[in-house]
Amino acid sequence: MHSSNFLVLALFLGLSLLAQGNSSKPFTFERLDINNTALLIVDLQVGLIPLVRDYEPDEFRNNLLAHAAIGNVFNLPTVLSSTSETGPNGPLVPEIVAMHPTAPYIKRQGVIDAWDDPDFRAAVQATGKKQLILAGITTDVCATFLALSLREEGYSVFVNAQASGAASKTVAEDAKARMRDAGVYVVSPYAVVSDLLRTWANNSYNVQTIGWDFAYWTLRGYMTDAHAAAIQNGTLVPGELDFN
Repeated sequence: MHSSNFLVLALFLGLSLLAQGNSSKPFTFERLDINNTALLIVDLQVGLIPLVRDYEPDEFRNNLLAHAAIGNVFNLPTVLSSTSETGPNGPLVPEIVAMHPTAPYIKRQGVIDAWDDPDFRAAVQATGKKQLILAGITTDVCATFLALSLREEGYSVFVNAQASGAASKTVAEDAKARMRDAGVYVVSPYAVVSDLLRTWANNSYNVQTIGWDFAYWTLRGYMTDAHAAAIQNGTLVPGELDFN
């Protein structure tokens, strides 16, 4: 066999074996463990919100509040942080701060990556949790830098993409791709809530989750209304759960 043909064949066989090895690697679905999860609220500041162009203002405000409320629905340890509040960034959204009056609130002095701030780092470590849900403005800087730093430290990171905003959809998509490449889970708030709840038969949290639906996802709230009406008028489908 000609040497060049042999090299081509060897390369083909090597790539085939590599592909088979990759395809046989088992996939692990990492679930959020409510006992090992903390919520991070990073740089969701009134002065940074005008930079966001990948969501409409009213929609984005709703997304921010929905993210913050997840901590209260599931009693998650929560850490708040802002940077350069006394400058154009301004404070965190007041409604968010009001939701978490006793949570650590780390006001960084110009530090861009929150993980570089020793007080923030200590607050996160103090939660004792290894799965972290976070959102930040902007997606490509505040959320991405922190997410990558946390991955480097060995944390599992779930970035709430809908509560993180960027200057354009292109910038946001590039940032999300960068995070995924590092093993960050880029998720929606409803995916987070559903994973933490696990089942509507979870009597510890189903009522609070229904309240979250009503407050932050109108269409889902109407679905819950329909379910409640079926319970009230006696037309509930056999096998469906009655949460009352």
